[in-house]
Amino acid sequence: MAQRRMFSKEITTSDTFVDMPMSSQLLYFHLGMEADDEGFIGNAKMLSRAYGANSDDLSLLKAKGFIIMFQNGVSVVKDWNLNNKIRKDRLKPTIYRSEKSLLNVDIDGSYFIDNQMTTKVQPIDNQMSAQDRLGKDRLGKDRKDILSGSEETDQLPYKEVVDYLNEKTGSKYRSSGTKTKKLIKARFNEGFSLDDFRTVIDVKSKQWLTDQKMKQYLRPETLFGTKFESYLNENQVTSKPAMKNGGYGTR
Repeated sequence: MAQRRMFSKEITTSDTFVDMPMSSQLLYFHLGMEADDEGFIGNAKMLSRAYGANSDDLSLLKAKGFIIMFQNGVSVVKDWNLNNKIRKDRLKPTIYRSEKSLLNVDIDGSYFIDNQMTTKVQPIDNQMSAQDRLGKDRLGKDRKDILSGSEETDQLPYKEVVDYLNEKTGSKYRSSGTKTKKLIKARFNEGFSLDDFRTVIDVKSKQWLTDQKMKQYLRPETLFGTKFESYLNENQVTSKPAMKNGGYGTR
């Protein structure tokens, strides 16, 4: 297996690519490094977790057409042949032969799949047939649906959470921000409640609001990120009464 990987600026500087969150962009590079010599990855979901990404990032890469995902969990970097040119005498053929047999290669070298019943891949504009081509409006809607859900069905209290943060910190964050909504949605999907958000905001505001160095971290991407649960549990630790002489003391 070749030990070097390359990425085409035609792909990584495109508007579609740079419009994605940094976490999704970073996951694309990690998947590119982990793929075999023909661009296939057998454990994309595990890798996304290992590299600190989440299911939204992986779904966004799929929706934007940067990867193709099969129902059995195998994925392939769609623009692999644009990114990498590996000499045939050094190329180790992929072990995912059955998945590769479902793919075709367009004139630019990108993988595409004709049988939409096999995978729900949604390639980007210049790799789709005319009748299936998605415009920017459609892609924007896909991203919105993935990250924050349908406007008709997504009833999460984004505004309540952000308003409480603004009230406690004097900030002016918007509850309509895509990144902020993505973080809040991810935590609710993990089972946390509105009261948990308020508790985290209370705990960290008390600790950081008067600290000029730490005050800058009273923001959604820090408070509602991957350390949310540990911040929440800080309240449980600090609220327990101290032990004294083998029993519960008072403060």
